[in-house]
Amino acid sequence: MKTIKTKLAIALMAAGLSFSAAAADITVAYDADPVSLDPHEQLSGGTLQLSHMVFDPLVRYTQSFDFEPRLAEKWERIDDKTFRFNLRKGVKFHSGNEMTADDVVWTFDRLKDSPDFKAIFEPYEKLVKIDDYTVELVSKGAYPLVLQTATYLFPMDSKFYSGKTEDGKDKSEIVKHGNSFASTHISGTGPFVVKSREQGVKVVFDRFDGYWDKNSPGNVDELTLVPIKENATRVAALLSGDVDIIAPVAPNDHKRVKNTKGIDLVTLPGTRIITFQMNQNSNEALKDVRVRQAIVHAINNEGIVKKIMKGFATAAGQQGPSGYSGYDADLVPRYDLKKAKELMKEAGYEKGFKLSMMAPNNRYVNDAKVAQASAAMLSKIGIKVDLKTLPKAQYWPEFDLCSADMMMIGWHSDTEDSANFSEFLTMTRNEETGKGQYNCGHYSNPEIDRLVEAANVETDPAKRSQMLKTVEDTLYNDAAFVPLHWQNLAWGAKSNIDIKPIVNAMEYPYFGDLVVK
Repeated sequence: MKTIKTKLAIALMAAGLSFSAAAADITVAYDADPVSLDPHEQLSGGTLQLSHMVFDPLVRYTQSFDFEPRLAEKWERIDDKTFRFNLRKGVKFHSGNEMTADDVVWTFDRLKDSPDFKAIFEPYEKLVKIDDYTVELVSKGAYPLVLQTATYLFPMDSKFYSGKTEDGKDKSEIVKHGNSFASTHISGTGPFVVKSREQGVKVVFDRFDGYWDKNSPGNVDELTLVPIKENATRVAALLSGDVDIIAPVAPNDHKRVKNTKGIDLVTLPGTRIITFQMNQNSNEALKDVRVRQAIVHAINNEGIVKKIMKGFATAAGQQGPSGYSGYDADLVPRYDLKKAKELMKEAGYEKGFKLSMMAPNNRYVNDAKVAQASAAMLSKIGIKVDLKTLPKAQYWPEFDLCSADMMMIGWHSDTEDSANFSEFLTMTRNEETGKGQYNCGHYSNPEIDRLVEAANVETDPAKRSQMLKTVEDTLYNDAAFVPLHWQNLAWGAKSNIDIKPIVNAMEYPYFGDLVVK
């Protein structure tokens, strides 16, 4: 306990936080802070959390996955390829500039150039301005997921991000893991303005006086985001009253949080899949489907859910969870150690082999523990694992390089169906289109590519579902990746904070609407 208190004190002192807060000033402790202020630099939960605080999308999801208007007041389909959005008038950016169709078009064009986001926008030919408050999104062909895409279109302040910096650099450039203008300066339309930021220490947000949404019940004047990596330290901060909200609450701590007076535990079923990818380019053995199947059979993901996740997750056999288009109830987890050993022998690896494994240690719930357990399980079939775990900020640059033979990645479907998993995780890597952007297994199957592309222009839900089901079946048989579990979600908050209405399965709470009683 002394160690936990010491870590907590250091974290809070580093953030410059006092031990009391005004009624509408709150402190949130996450396991990590946003890696950049550029909303297009990295497609990640942290980036989307930041975007919903500082920007606004055209459309956003409700808790039940319906769509509600934000910067687009209304919309309509004009024809098979054209979707019209009518923009809200009188919306101001934090800089004071007015938001118009020009900003939406500029943002769309920038998204098409983003290494991480361009695959989401690849189905579109263009976004055109009709007048100052009307735009039309034109797809290359019939496309069923336009509103889902619109949830990722956060209009940026084109005037603010245009021009050159003092050292002659383009203010609009996207620099992965770099120090660009957009990664350190920000102007959005959202409920909060970034007041100050110390990477790895804290981000302070102030309420934007000129925020357009006068109907929002939110009354938080200042929000301070503090990264506290260790689960126990984060919980201690909440229970001692030094922070007001924490996420995630690790499964081991649920009971403790629940039983503490004045503290609420809020949970939701999640749809984020946690997986390992098997790099066929870096390890020859992983090119053999029998070896990949052996690895899948050797990892007891149901045991991981039971022991490490304390039941607060659902063991997975495929990418998309129940309810997603393409889900196949027959694709179940398949732990079978005897079968795994037989497959290794059949593939000529009875004596095993060595492989490297990397995982983050502060991105997913119990990520490092899950990796350690997986490595131990693989040792039982003769695979000697060299495991390295890293903080999120250091892990993602390594992931972008596919630096190990097995790499952990979690993914929440950007479109709330299974096609998006394949687009980023299992389609053949294509730098030009952005497909397979996060496919560090280097798995490549032309039939998968064809089916996903076909599904993404199929407007008949039944036909589309069957296509995606075939995709899931093929990936299962090919052991294209190691499915672990769908991660459930948990937040802890002081009882005077009405967090339930603002959290969602997408893991980006709508803090602008948060009410502190």
